[in-house]
Amino acid sequence: MRTTYLQSQKDRGRRVLAVLPIYFPRPLLTALDVVAAELWGPPGPPRGPAAARVQTYVCAVARNALAFLSSGGADVADGVLFPHTCDSIQGLATIAKDLGGWKKRSFTLLHPKGPSRQSARTYLLAELRGLARELGEWTGRSLEPKRLSEAIELHAEIDSLRAELLTRRARLALSDRALYQLLRRGEFLWPEDHLAELRDARKSLNGQKVQTGVPLMATGYVPEPGSLFEVLEQAGAFIAADDYAAIGRRLPTREVVRHSDPFETLVDGWFALPPCPTRSADHASRLDHLERLLERSGARGVLIHQQKFCEPELFDVPAIRKMLTERKTPLLYLEGELERELSGQAVTRIEAFAEMLSTQGRAA
Repeated sequence: MRTTYLQSQKDRGRRVLAVLPIYFPRPLLTALDVVAAELWGPPGPPRGPAAARVQTYVCAVARNALAFLSSGGADVADGVLFPHTCDSIQGLATIAKDLGGWKKRSFTLLHPKGPSRQSARTYLLAELRGLARELGEWTGRSLEPKRLSEAIELHAEIDSLRAELLTRRARLALSDRALYQLLRRGEFLWPEDHLAELRDARKSLNGQKVQTGVPLMATGYVPEPGSLFEVLEQAGAFIAADDYAAIGRRLPTREVVRHSDPFETLVDGWFALPPCPTRSADHASRLDHLERLLERSGARGVLIHQQKFCEPELFDVPAIRKMLTERKTPLLYLEGELERELSGQAVTRIEAFAEMLSTQGRAA
């Protein structure tokens, strides 16, 4: 489905850019008629021998992406963008070309790591302008400020709708699986197509609570495997608050300031995002954000769902555990490697966790 859709976009004269996780300037790509096709692995066993060219302790997202690129899985794409999410993904920018067999155009985005200082904003502004110049040369299109401003507004509406569906999750008449399939289709759909789907989904919002399971908060890198949501539903639970890097952490937590220079607006939008260990090591802000999510959603437990060897994410786990322990909030730590399906052991642990929370709720 994804390849067929992306080919249809190319038939319309657009370029397709494969993008590694997590953060990149979507409006900039849209303004240049470039379709972003995000590459989160993909899940399952590595699809090619190139995975053996990186160490076994490199996370599955980077390892599988290298194998996928080198085996031709992303050949529908005209190029690839490597953001500086972590050392592993930054390293792929070199390995994919030198050892992985990727012969098409590669771009990098070395975004700042740290709080909203003037130096960080100046640096990011320069990076975004440089990327815009490279993409403009690659596409043969001239980036018009008005077009970029329109793209910013388009993506702002998308983000607003995505945030509303997540914030009002308990009143949304969709299963977790259906909701996350919808949200993740935004990883490859042309934004206007994704916006139409989100508007339709918004019609499923109700005035009263419709989710009857145990509310959970999930935090982690990427919600894979997708069968996780079916297991949660069967166990009598649902995701009431999302802190996945792939979903919730890409939605601004405040109104983005609109500047006369749209690049300045992109910069402000960057620093309006929730705390994330791939962008900053500020534990205090991250924990404050998670506590607000817990309180707002009424989640009775937390699922810490991590990819094995994901160092930025794992650095925060001890602090999150400590905060939840002090709050006396039950947690389940689940670690995986982008499997296609959850193991039987993981399913049993989820079922036991949901049953414990349900029992506690009845006792209260």
